Amino acid sequence: MSQPPDTPARLASLPAIEAACWAELSRATQHPGHAWRQTTLATVDGEHADARIVILREVQAGARQLVFFTDDRSPKLAQIRLNPNGTLLMWSRLLGWQLRLRVQLEALSDGLAVSSRWARMKLSPAAQDYLSSRAPGTPLSEPSTEPGARPYFTVVTATVQRMDWLELHPEGHRRALFDAEGARWVQP
Repeated sequence: MSQPPDTPARLASLPAIEAACWAELSRATQHPGHAWRQTTLATVDGEHADARIVILREVQAGARQLVFFTDDRSPKLAQIRLNPNGTLLMWSRLLGWQLRLRVQLEALSDGLAVSSRWARMKLSPAAQDYLSSRAPGTPLSEPSTEPGARPYFTVVTATVQRMDWLELHPEGHRRALFDAEGARWVQP
């Protein structure tokens, strides 16, 4: 059975799939239109899950780490500090891949890792996200763009503990897990 022209070729081996996932994650940091650049982060808020979109900024495949930024007054930081377990969820329609990453989160608000990234970020339009005089979620009577006196910039590193890959494909769906137990196929 031949594939439709817009269906990507299927990867055959678990090592090729894992490498392709990391390559796509890296591409997502370089291409603003990549489906995985804007990813859903779920954290724990007391007894409830709390999810929001974050922008993938860096990937360090060898260390199995992803990096995104946030305002240091954001409620998600309190959640991360109380419970550093999280999940990142991505979908690529083009690839037909869903990627769920179980992660351990670490937030840094000062130090060289933060100041060097802020030095680059402050030159971009996105810097305004970290310069507001009001914390995220503050009620407003009207929209505000009033800048603050200092940046509220935090770097969050997500270390991947488990990668759960799902391929939806016309010739059959496939799923694989990659974690401390190794790489293995599982039922979709």
